[in-house]
Amino acid sequence: MPTRPIPQGMIEIFLQPGELYFGDRTTRIRTLLGSCVSLVLWHPQQCIGGMCHYMLPSRQRPPGAALDGRYGDEALELLLRDIQASGNRPEDFRLRVFGGGNMFPTLARSRRPHVGRQNVEAAKRMIQQHGLTCHAAHVGGIGHRNLIFDIWSGQVALKQPAPIASPS
Repeated sequence: MPTRPIPQGMIEIFLQPGELYFGDRTTRIRTLLGSCVSLVLWHPQQCIGGMCHYMLPSRQRPPGAALDGRYGDEALELLLRDIQASGNRPEDFRLRVFGGGNMFPTLARSRRPHVGRQNVEAAKRMIQQHGLTCHAAHVGGIGHRNLIFDIWSGQVALKQPAPIASPS
C-alpha cells in the first residue's frame, strides 16, 4: 500500500471494530479488517462519504434498542441515516465492500461458512435489499487487510499481506 501523507488540514479517523464514520473532504478513514467487513460509500460530486467496520451480519435486536455498528444490517442503516441527513440519496454514492477474510483457515471445516464469509454474504444481501450497486469489492481470501479511504478523492488504498504458512 503506498504511504501517502495526509495533506495539511485534514483529519484521520481510525475505525475500531463496530465503529463507523461519515465525513467530508477533510477526512481520511483507516481500519484493519480480518473477518470483519467494511462498506465504503462515497459521493463523487460532493466529496462526502463514510465507512463502517462491522463484526457480525446481524442480531436479534431487542425492541427499542439503539442501532449498533457491530452488526452489518445496523451499520448500513446508520450510514444510510447519515446520507439522508446530508440531503443526498444513497444511490448517488459509490459503494465498495472490503474484508471478510478467513482468519483461521487451518481449523477443521464445518458445514457452516466461517464468519468472514457470513459477513460478505450479508453485505451482498443488504446491498440488494436496499437497491444499491456495488462498484468494487475485495473480499474473502485468507488473513487481514489494511484499508485507507481518502474522502477528498474517493481513493481507497488496500494492502493484504500474503498469509504466513503454518509450521510443519
